[in-house]
Amino acid sequence: MPKVAIVLADGFEEVEAIAPIDALRRADIEVLIAGLSKEPVISARGVRILPDVSVDELNPDELDMIVLPGGAVGVENLKKDKRVEALVKALEEKGKYVSAICAAPTALASFGILKGKRATVYPSLSKYIEPATFVEERVVEDGKIITSQGPGTALLFALKLVERLAGKDKAREVAQKMLIDWE
Repeated sequence: MPKVAIVLADGFEEVEAIAPIDALRRADIEVLIAGLSKEPVISARGVRILPDVSVDELNPDELDMIVLPGGAVGVENLKKDKRVEALVKALEEKGKYVSAICAAPTALASFGILKGKRATVYPSLSKYIEPATFVEERVVEDGKIITSQGPGTALLFALKLVERLAGKDKAREVAQKMLIDWE
């Protein structure tokens, strides 16, 4: 069974974290909600999430994908954390999936893994993903890097993650059960 870590920091965007957690779990994919510590993580709007693990407990050899949700403050907190940077780089170096939504692709850029890639981000932040080529699409995939634009694209993003880890048929099944028009 594929295993995914979704890394949350205080100030994360709720929809961009919960939509992937929900869709991936519906597809029978193991999801670990990781915090910067094991203390509750507080979202941009005060929702408290208790992480399953801290980032210190994540082993890149055991993961198939990492997901970074957006939220301006949350992303800044992710960018400042050297453990998150090391984890993202380790997965990228091992040829595993690295995904980010909304402002979070700016973290990927700051970690140096978007060079020469096509990516998207919340549109007003496009200059902050350079040297990537900004693509004005809801979800952009370049190799094993998957990026998306924001809260309104969170379910499409989530279904793309399901498709990559469990196949198109499983993604279609999850979409149908969730009443989502998808492909």
